[in-house]
Amino acid sequence: MPARRFAPWLVACAWLAYFGVLQWSVVRFRVAIVLTLTAVCGLLAWWLVTETRVRMGRRTMALALCGAAVVGLAVPLWSWLSDGWEWTARIALAIGALGAALALGRNRPGLAWVAAISAYVAASVIAITTDHRPKIDVWVILQQSSDALARFENFYTMTWTGSPGIKDAYTYLPWSTVLLAPGRWLFGDVRWMLLIWSLVLAAGIWQLSRPIGAPTRIAAAEGSVRSRAGGARSELRHRLLAATGAADARWATAAAICLILLPPGTLTQVDQAWTEPLLLTALVWWAVLVRSGRSWWAIVPLALACASKQHLALVLPLLLCWRSFGPARAIGTGALTGVLIAPWFITAPADFVHDTITLLVGFHPIKFANTWYLLALNRFGVTLPFWITGLVILGTLAAGMIAVRRRQPPLGELLRWVALVLLAANLVNKQAFYNQFWLVAGLVAVSLVADAAAERDHGPQPRDQDVAAAFTPSPI
Repeated sequence: MPARRFAPWLVACAWLAYFGVLQWSVVRFRVAIVLTLTAVCGLLAWWLVTETRVRMGRRTMALALCGAAVVGLAVPLWSWLSDGWEWTARIALAIGALGAALALGRNRPGLAWVAAISAYVAASVIAITTDHRPKIDVWVILQQSSDALARFENFYTMTWTGSPGIKDAYTYLPWSTVLLAPGRWLFGDVRWMLLIWSLVLAAGIWQLSRPIGAPTRIAAAEGSVRSRAGGARSELRHRLLAATGAADARWATAAAICLILLPPGTLTQVDQAWTEPLLLTALVWWAVLVRSGRSWWAIVPLALACASKQHLALVLPLLLCWRSFGPARAIGTGALTGVLIAPWFITAPADFVHDTITLLVGFHPIKFANTWYLLALNRFGVTLPFWITGLVILGTLAAGMIAVRRRQPPLGELLRWVALVLLAANLVNKQAFYNQFWLVAGLVAVSLVADAAAERDHGPQPRDQDVAAAFTPSPI
C-alpha cells in the first residue's frame, strides 16, 4: 500500500473534526455537522480506494489527543449531570488525553493505556453515581427489560414506566439486555456493565496486537544482515522488538485505545447508556479470534453482536466475501443469531416484529439527527423516499462486497470497509446519533491496530540496507 506523508495528519484532523461536531450535535441539527460527517465519509472512501497506508505517529497523536482535550472542554456537551460534576468529568477526560499524548510522545504505550483507562473509568463512575436516572428512553428500557429478564418475562410485550421517549416497544435485539443485565442485577444500573464491557474492549484491542509469527520474521531479518553487520545482531533484535511509533503494534494499540475512549463527547456516550461499546467489544474479539486462526470460534462474539442490534446484519455480506471467514462461517453466524433471539421471537412473534422492524421503518424522523434525510426535511421540506435510503446503503454494501471479493484485503482494511458501510447507512438514516457514529470511528481505530500487527508479523522482508531504519519510530 502506498504511504503518503500527509495521510496521518489528514486522519488526525478528520478524527478531531468528526468527534468535535458529534459532541456539538447532541442535541441540535446543523448543516455544517452533516457536511463535516459527509466529508469524513468521503475521506474514508478515498483511504479504501487508494489503499493508502496510514501510520499514526507521535506528532499526529499529540495533535489528536491534545485537540480532544481542548475540544472536549470548549464545545457544548449534552449531559444530565450537575454543572460541577459535569466539569469534573470533562476535566478528568482532558487530563487523561493530555497524559496519554505525553506518554505516547515519550514512547511509553503502557503508560498511555493506563492514562486512557483511568480517565475513562473516572468519568464513567462520576456519570453513573451522580446521575442516577438519566432522562433518556434507552436507559429506562434497558433497566426495566433487565428486571423483566430476571422474572423470565418477554420484554417485547412490556410498556415502560417513566420513559421520556418510547414507552411501548423494545427497539433493540434481545441480547443488548442479556449482556447488560448483570449491571442492573448486581449494582443497580446497566451502565456499570457497559463500563465493564469497555474494559473488555480495551483488553481485546491489546490482545489483537499480540505477535503471531513474529519470532520467525525476526530471525530471518537477523540472518539477512549477520554476514555484513556481525555484531549488530543484538542491536537489530532490540530495534525489532522494542520498536515504537506507528509501526510498533503495542504503540499503535495504546494509541487506538486512547482514540476510542477519550474522544470529545465521551461523557455523553457514558451518561446516555448507549450500547455501542458492547457492539465494538464483540467485533474486536471476533477480530482477535479470526487473526489467531480460530475463525469458527469467532462466530460466537459476532453472533452476540448481531443479536444485540439490527444494523450489524450489514457486516455479514462483507464477511461472506472474505475468504478468511467465508460463506460457511457467515451463514453459521446468521444461524446462531437466529438461535439466540429465538426465545423472544417464538413467545411473542408479532410484538418482536413490531418492535424491531415495523416500528423503526415507520418511525418519525428525529429533528436533531444530523443526516442527509434530516437535511432534506429540515432545510427543504422534502421527505426522502425509503428507496433512496435503501439505494445508498445497498450501493455502498455492494461496492464493499465487490472490493472485498476482488482484493481479499487484510483484516485492517476489511474493518474499514465495515466502517464505511455503517457510516453510509448512518448518513441516510432518519435517527442516527452520536453513538452510531462512534462505533464507526471505533472500527477505524481498531483497523490501525490490525494494520500495525500484520505489518510486524507478516510484512515483507526488509532489504539489508533498510533493516536499521525500517522500524525507527515515526515522528508523524
